[in-house]
Order: sequence, then C-alpha cells, then structure tokens
Amino acid sequence: MTISPIKVRRKPLQSRSRMTQDALIESFVRLLQEKSAVEMTIREITDIAGVGLGTFYEYFSQKEDLIALTIHQFIKYNARLLQQQAPLLINHGHLPLKSYVQQLLQSQLEQIKSQQVIWAKLFLLERQVSSPEAYQKHYALMVDTWHTTLSLYANANHSPLNLDFAALALNIHRISYSFISQSLLCEAQFSQWSQLQADIAIAIDAFIPHAVSSPSMPST
Repeated sequence: MTISPIKVRRKPLQSRSRMTQDALIESFVRLLQEKSAVEMTIREITDIAGVGLGTFYEYFSQKEDLIALTIHQFIKYNARLLQQQAPLLINHGHLPLKSYVQQLLQSQLEQIKSQQVIWAKLFLLERQVSSPEAYQKHYALMVDTWHTTLSLYANANHSPLNLDFAALALNIHRISYSFISQSLLCEAQFSQWSQLQADIAIAIDAFIPHAVSSPSMPST
C-alpha cells in the first residue's frame, strides 16, 4: 500500500474548504484511537466529520491520501512546536547548549506522549503509505527545524560557536526519530518516557563538544 506524494484533489484555498479538510483529518484521528486504518471506512470518516461521501472525494481520491496528509500535518505540528519553543528558551536566559537541546527534546517528547497511540499508528502507517519522496520531505523538514533552532541559539550568543550546526541538526533528528519511532512501533502503550529522554540525551550529547556546551558571554 504505497502512494506517491500526497494526492489532494482540491486545495483548501478558502477557510470553509480548509475547515472541511481539517474535519476529515480530525475524524480520521478520532477513529484511529479506536481501530486501525485498515478497519475504518471512508463512510465512518465522513459520518463523524458531518459531510457526505461526495465531499470526501472532492478532496481525496482514496483513504490513503487522507492518511498521508494526516501524517504530514502531525509532523508539521511537531516541527512548529520546536520553532515556537526555541525563542522562549533563548529569551529565558543563557542556557548551556546541551540543556537547550534537552529542553527542546523534552517539548517534542511531551507532545508525542500526549497522543502516543496516534503517533504509534502514524509511524507504522508512514512506512505503509508514504512514498520515498514524502518520507524524505518529512525527514528534511525536521532536520531543517532543528538547524533553525540551533542557529537561533548561535545568533543569540555574541560570539560564534565552533560547531557544525547542520551536522548536529542531522544527528539530533537521526537519534530522536529512531529512538522515538522504534519505541512506539514496538510498544504503542510505551511508558518509559523519562528513561527514553535520558537515553536520547546521552546519545546526542556525544555530538556536542564540552568546549561549546555553554554560551559565550558578552564582554563588558
């Protein structure tokens, strides 16, 4: 069950259309809490959304297209969360780089934990419906997001840090994505979140030299 990049028949340019598409995504997510994507029908999705079958097919050619878009939206939301948290942490005060990364990681984990049953199923569905191009796009989005948050940190300091932030961003996502997805794929009701965060932090810390773990203070 593999599809090409998301096939949305009708782009939601107007607010009403966007609300309809969002309602279909929300209905799918609601059903996903109770059953697998294979078990649910398009009729069930449209009934909960309060729209007809014809409306569904105005936006999507098949259920897998809605699944692919849902995955895309969840990943975008997770990326947006990191982008929102970064300036708040920076404005809060001078944090060592390791602490900054760990607090961003904690925000990411808390968001996933709050909907972990959905995320567990989406990680599995991603492997079933996402094309290589879609997967690569999502991977690049998260790497770019981490790069942006690290660049914000570097720019907030008054002297540049001697670290390849592009490489660090790539390794942060490699580690966090692997640890989180594998944990939920193996156990949808995963509960060892504190230990998972600690394990991810240990792995990421190996890529942050101690010499640049603290921000450079401005000279007075």
